[in-house]
Amino acid sequence: MGVLPVPAEVRAILLDIEGTTTPIAFVQETLFPYIKDNVKEYLRAHWEEEECQQDVGLLRKQAQEDSSLAGAVPIPLESGSGEEELERVIQAVVDNVHWQMALDRKTTALKQLQGHMWRAAYATGHVKGEIFEDVVPAIRKWREAGMKVYIYSSGSVEAQKLLFGYSTEGDILELFDGHFDTKIGPKVESESYRRIAASIGCATNNILFLTDVPREANAAEEADTHVAVVIRPGNAGLTDDEKSYYSLISSFTELFLPSST
Repeated sequence: MGVLPVPAEVRAILLDIEGTTTPIAFVQETLFPYIKDNVKEYLRAHWEEEECQQDVGLLRKQAQEDSSLAGAVPIPLESGSGEEELERVIQAVVDNVHWQMALDRKTTALKQLQGHMWRAAYATGHVKGEIFEDVVPAIRKWREAGMKVYIYSSGSVEAQKLLFGYSTEGDILELFDGHFDTKIGPKVESESYRRIAASIGCATNNILFLTDVPREANAAEEADTHVAVVIRPGNAGLTDDEKSYYSLISSFTELFLPSST
């Protein structure tokens, strides 16, 4: 793929996470299995805490809304009649979480519990955010050249900060000037990139967006944002048309910044 010159008007680099800074396998083979394997133990350990009870309350409400769906798992209320009943309620929560994850659902209730579990896992060292080895040295060079660097991911800003704050490269949060998630808008809608530019305080053509997803690249391009599609191990393949149309890189080191002088 060689060297990709960065247009002279670019002042900020906007990064996707999964498949761009971080292997897709980390999410699929580490983060999600951690939830499945540890949700029962987590609930037992934190059940009496207010945060955990809020999470369970949201999951129970979601279960009521899902009651007409095939295979939906209801979560009974506690009546305070002892350990056996508590275990039955916890098991219902576990079964509900497993059912939602099997369907790859993105409910607020599920995402909230997952976020709290991952926060605990990162903090205790059970999980470290994986970063491709070219990422940190490249970002340091970009910043030295005067570039601003931002993250835009479907994962919540909290989840982003956990991944980079407890990464295989240590705490690298200082490398980023800001974080965006889908609260600013979906990544496949061009208006989201206009909002990001307005938030950063620049024009859309002052931004270079790096992503592994052509639909996201297309949306950014529609907003007059510069884009490059990142090819990483484990990423979905591109069509021949996509390969010929988009600028492609397989490493952040392939970006060539114009001289800042």
